[in-house]
Amino acid sequence: MSTTVSQTYMFGSPCDSRPRAQRRPVLVLGVGNVLRSDEGVGVHVVEAMREVLLPGDAEVFDGGTAGLDLLDVISDRRKVIVIDAVQAEHEPGSILRLRPEDLGPDMTDSLSLHEAGFMSALRAAVLLSAGPDEVVLFGVRPKEVGWGLKLSDALAAQVPRIIDLVLAELGGGVLKRSVDPMVPANRKDGMS
Repeated sequence: MSTTVSQTYMFGSPCDSRPRAQRRPVLVLGVGNVLRSDEGVGVHVVEAMREVLLPGDAEVFDGGTAGLDLLDVISDRRKVIVIDAVQAEHEPGSILRLRPEDLGPDMTDSLSLHEAGFMSALRAAVLLSAGPDEVVLFGVRPKEVGWGLKLSDALAAQVPRIIDLVLAELGGGVLKRSVDPMVPANRKDGMS
């Protein structure tokens, strides 16, 4: 059985103005604040995923710190895979695979380092009967959340592993070249 691969990436405004019928049913969503070092791990991962050919039913979105503005982006999807920094009693760089029900019945943002984060948008989508059919969260325990544009070494080393986990969750995908998490996706020469 062959897998159709494609490349659809959305970066910038969290508002997706495409009709829902034109959206891919599976969304890989990176969230976080890239100005706060490891807190931006989700965005760094989806930026690195520009080097991945995805299965034909999937697309990648940089949600940044959009919070409730993600409501339209996640609504009516078959599956949403989220990458975000989470507060957890684990070593920095630990990767947790969670589902909304693992976070408790009220689906709070208590693990997120954002004010109104992805879980608030998910809760709103569910209340509007537009929630995704399935949600998987790859939560990564940060080491550094102070001001800074780069990931700590502990989290940068985990970016390829997180991508592998996302690809396994998608059921496929092809890495076009090795990912260097220390080089921003838009700068291949190592200059920042």
